[in-house]
Amino acid sequence: MTNDNSVNEGFGQLYARHVAGVAAGDNKAVLADMVQANLPTVFYGVDVPRGAIDSYEIVGIRADGDRMVGETIYRTASGVIGLRSIWERHGDSWLAAELANFPVAEGVTS
Repeated sequence: MTNDNSVNEGFGQLYARHVAGVAAGDNKAVLADMVQANLPTVFYGVDVPRGAIDSYEIVGIRADGDRMVGETIYRTASGVIGLRSIWERHGDSWLAAELANFPVAEGVTS
């Protein structure tokens, strides 16, 4: 059985790769990391980076029951976006199942 620290470490590496894919505009890789059945609705009502990303910062990774949650702040020409992704275990893989925005403190621009 895998202990929580190694699960978190492995997830952290996956999440960092996923976020780098978002920043690079690698939509194919990003979408492959998501629960395919959720794709028709997962982006509904969520502000996500579109186009060039000036910079990003992973601000949190945590377990939430049997799910993992990653939070990143993306800085784009059109503004700052706080994006949370909720990941579920599907077989041997973690896949993003839900997206939500979170507030970014005023003045957080760099």
